[in-house]
Amino acid sequence: MLDSYDKNYDAIVIGAGHAGVEACLALARLGHKTLVVTLSLDAIAFMACNPAIGGTAKGHLVREIDALGGQMGISADHNLLQIRMLNMGKGAAVQSLRGQADKTLYHHYMKRVLENEPNLDILQGEVAEILVENGKVCGIKTTLNQEFFCDAIVVATGVYLNAHIIIGDNVTKTGPNGFARATRLTDSLIKLGIPTRRFKTGTPARVDKKSINFDVMQVQKGDDNIYPFSFMTKGFVPNKEVCYLTYTTQKTKDIIMQNIDRSPLYNGSIHSIGPRYCPSIEDKVMRFADKERHQIFIEPESSLTDEMYVQGMSSSLPFDVQLEMYKSVIGLEKVKILRFAYAIEYDCIDSLCLTPYLMTKDIQGLFLAGQLNGSSGYEEAAAQGIMAGINASRYLKNADYVVLKRDSSYIGVLIDDLVTKGTNEPYRMMTARAEHRLLLRQENADQRLTPIGREVGLVSDERWQNLQTKINTIKEIDKKLDKIIPPREYRAFFESIGESVPNNGLSYKDMLKRAGITYDMLTDNFDELKSLDRRCMEEVATTVKYEGYLVKQQAMIEDINKLENKVLPENIDYNDIKGLRIEARQKLDKIRPLNLSQASRISGVSPADITVLLVYLAKNKL
Repeated sequence: MLDSYDKNYDAIVIGAGHAGVEACLALARLGHKTLVVTLSLDAIAFMACNPAIGGTAKGHLVREIDALGGQMGISADHNLLQIRMLNMGKGAAVQSLRGQADKTLYHHYMKRVLENEPNLDILQGEVAEILVENGKVCGIKTTLNQEFFCDAIVVATGVYLNAHIIIGDNVTKTGPNGFARATRLTDSLIKLGIPTRRFKTGTPARVDKKSINFDVMQVQKGDDNIYPFSFMTKGFVPNKEVCYLTYTTQKTKDIIMQNIDRSPLYNGSIHSIGPRYCPSIEDKVMRFADKERHQIFIEPESSLTDEMYVQGMSSSLPFDVQLEMYKSVIGLEKVKILRFAYAIEYDCIDSLCLTPYLMTKDIQGLFLAGQLNGSSGYEEAAAQGIMAGINASRYLKNADYVVLKRDSSYIGVLIDDLVTKGTNEPYRMMTARAEHRLLLRQENADQRLTPIGREVGLVSDERWQNLQTKINTIKEIDKKLDKIIPPREYRAFFESIGESVPNNGLSYKDMLKRAGITYDMLTDNFDELKSLDRRCMEEVATTVKYEGYLVKQQAMIEDINKLENKVLPENIDYNDIKGLRIEARQKLDKIRPLNLSQASRISGVSPADITVLLVYLAKNKL
């Protein structure tokens, strides 16, 4: 544990939420003596909002964090109450894992992981100031005037900076769930020249399970035989709990409309910007006035409590309105509220001040990650956390930074969006944000990113061997599916499912390319396929079915990579380049893109500006 006389570390991580946990674990596991400072040991990896991991596109992020050697997927699998695959009726690119986690056990599990990690010390305290000398970080000072020194810092403070909890006209200066907030660090960031802003998010009420009438709700069971988040977890994770689906009513709408003037969102009490894709119930009622009802999911918080999470009803309305409003929902007529819904306002930064490796542009060794950067969600935070940790390690080792491209991962899309486009509202990852999403499927995250994690040093020998075994198995299956089958051997199968029978032989791949044939059908009807590894067979089948689309996406990526290879010098003076429009000069000078590809994604930089830059690079032989 922490030696009170030891003040010197390689790296310090400020905050131990989902970003801070991944950052400090990455640094410690890469051999750096690391200190993580958190406002409360009881808030390590705490799920202040929905106790769920994954979801649309977010499940992809968890698999990618895991593939790099991160912790979130492993911890989630150990503490799942339910697991489901979303969008099963849609294409493989948008199918996403979502797991209902045990909120209490997840926190305790993560806390033990940190406590048992060599090279990592944990300290409960509040950081008041980031110390900088000659443009480089050199340490921190706490509110107790303790000083700790280091060469790299990762700031991952989540929603705790100057946080306000808002319920109606009641404003409490505290962090989420009653935890203490951080009151001094924002001033330090501002003094260092880092631009800040105010964002808002919210959470619904927690209600007593015993007061709910589940008989009038629809049971939402988990999926059996679904592979979990971590590639290191063997087999399947059992479902232990069910969730429930219910709906708001006309009465719910009437209550909200009658009290909308008491809503901080609509009476001007809240000035900060909230998440577009996770609106409060009053926001949904006002924005979709023609909609008669809204879906509400009732989800367990933990196996150790009767608290239930009312997903879809986040609110900042006064408590008396909440009481009436929640009781208007089908099945909640006699509900008892244990914790009222609230909005939370907090300080965050303008992510355009960051490089693609999440270090600030003006201060060496200062990395920022998570909701502090304007994102929302545990998964987005953890993804930034592991990358900030990796790149802080690279900084300490004077090695090349790791920047994941948009065609390599959802993590690459997330970070590129934040540092290139910025965000004017809490950023949420969605599959639609990834232009190459068919290549970035959940199941191949290990093949895409584990080699990078191995090169960095986070991937264990066991994880690496698992990947090699998988790759070899996929090659064997791919070869077996090339076998040509004569018509007499597949005629009965084709006729049984209504497929026309050709006169020539077909390979198993030819069969899979038919819309009406799945890999399950093949393994059920051809004995030589029954023994094939199911998980690898799924991947090969997906590749075969989407082969044409995958080829097109790969061709697009090759064209984009031509711009990726056109590196823009760090010291380039955009104001001196003739032909660039004024807006383009200003945006390019502010963001300082690494290459032409990143430059082309900046809002305000046109194709004509990119042509000017190409001519400039050629003329100056850069």
